[in-house]
Amino acid sequence: MHVDEGVLEDVRARYGEPIVMPWQGEISDLEWTIATHNPSRTHDVTLFILDPSERLALIRKPHFTEAVWRPPGGGVKPGEDFAVGAVREALEETGLRVTLERYLVASDALFTNAGRELRWRTHVLLARTADEELEPGDPEEIAAARWGTLEELAGDLRDILLATGRAFWRYRVDLHDAALAALNR
Repeated sequence: MHVDEGVLEDVRARYGEPIVMPWQGEISDLEWTIATHNPSRTHDVTLFILDPSERLALIRKPHFTEAVWRPPGGGVKPGEDFAVGAVREALEETGLRVTLERYLVASDALFTNAGRELRWRTHVLLARTADEELEPGDPEEIAAARWGTLEELAGDLRDILLATGRAFWRYRVDLHDAALAALNR
């Protein structure tokens, strides 16, 4: 894994100590297929991007139902600086130029499916932008982007994700809850 402890040591030095969140859950066959579509990638960076009004950037991928929105994110490429990759993902998924501010959550997840195991790491970072217009760069990857609020993420969007019954969305809800707790400390 190219996002190893050496890389994360630098991230912690630059952006602070995150909340550490262990997670374990059984995922469906479909979720397993999604998680393992790129077997060399076992991490993601999720970005809580806030504008000066404290609005939160949210994205919807083409395979999400209309009501499912979440903070943007993606993977750091092999050989790419972690911060550069996170900023690149923000721009690709939202069109926003961001400055990374804090390392909020580091998860260590174990997804299981029919006796198989997949270890996954998610790194949640707080980022700020002065940009106002959301313009995703790749419509095949991002169906839409919009501004929401932290309250919406903790309320209605949380309820929608949990109502799907999907383990991946339970994982996302736990990540969002941990990140919201980190923002308040």
